[in-house]
Amino acid sequence: MRNNTLGSLIWLRLVRFTNLSNQLSNDSLKPFNLTTAQFDVLMQIHVYQPLTQTELAEKVTVTQGGISRMVARLEKEGYIVRKQNWKTKTISLTEKGEVILEKAFPVQLAFQTSFFDEVLNKDEIKTLYTLMTRVHKHSQKKELRQE
Repeated sequence: MRNNTLGSLIWLRLVRFTNLSNQLSNDSLKPFNLTTAQFDVLMQIHVYQPLTQTELAEKVTVTQGGISRMVARLEKEGYIVRKQNWKTKTISLTEKGEVILEKAFPVQLAFQTSFFDEVLNKDEIKTLYTLMTRVHKHSQKKELRQE
């Protein structure tokens, strides 16, 4: 069990960082009555609207069942609206949804940025971004090897 590779240790650090970042982001977003996942969903809708629920599920890290519940809650809160256009149902932000994002976005942006700006210099941030972009692009092409 102690034969970890550097790659596996990096992966563990990334998972732990992501989990902690999400927990702290949830706290940061409490004044807006949003979770990190809900904020992400609202941001994706803002950027790509109108979009279908399936398209939305592909863009966020929420399961299809989870996205259904979240969309229902965000609609109940008045942040989004679902519209039927013949056979296709699309999701868009309401004015209330746009307003909450305008308030929450700068707070979330500053909070997330602080993780890096407080400990890394500009060159290190650029290097980390370049390396993470390369790993991310590679992961999108990766397939599970069956042995």
